Amino acid sequence: MWNHVQAVLFDLDGTLIDSAPDLGAAADKMRVDRGMASLSLASYRHMAGAGARGMLGIAFGMTPESDGFAEMREEFFRNYERCMTERTYAFEGVVQMIHSLQAAPLTWGVVTNKPMRFADPLTQQMPLFAGAATVVSGDTTPYSKPHPEPLLEAARRMNIAPERCIYVGDDERDMQAGRAAGMKTVAACYGYLGLKADTSHWEADAHINSPLELLKLLGRG
Repeated sequence: MWNHVQAVLFDLDGTLIDSAPDLGAAADKMRVDRGMASLSLASYRHMAGAGARGMLGIAFGMTPESDGFAEMREEFFRNYERCMTERTYAFEGVVQMIHSLQAAPLTWGVVTNKPMRFADPLTQQMPLFAGAATVVSGDTTPYSKPHPEPLLEAARRMNIAPERCIYVGDDERDMQAGRAAGMKTVAACYGYLGLKADTSHWEADAHINSPLELLKLLGRG
């Protein structure tokens, strides 16, 4: 479909890896530590893409405007740092997809809104990312998605023109960032879409329901 593509950039959480179990565990520990009942992973999963904001919203009904949110967020961050690779794994098909991209060969990398504080150690500990050309975090540049600058920074690091890259993500802001950067966009409809997400409104260039479907788009499937 896109034989001009030289590189594929991916969002991280909800696109390449299922980090919801560790994100949920970090928030749930805060509940249990306060004598509250534990919630199921299913309660947290749909908001995993929203990070601390989403997890604290489920666990305590908090918003960033709530009193004490900053302190609770830092407690969540500390919990998450201690457990962030205990239950996190690549989605089914991701490892095969990455191996196929590397064999093509196509360059690939990660652009995430996850802060370097978490993204760097997590990707360094997971063998999946050994072949990534770059990992751009939410605070690598002064901007985060949906601003295009993190994607443009990744393209610069790979020395590949943005129009020869595609961006794959599971959030509307990923599609907005990709379009603004001049990249083709692919909606990962198997990810953390939230309860009310309608991917048909995201204006993505393509939609996939599993990681391996990306290879078909690229003529590698």
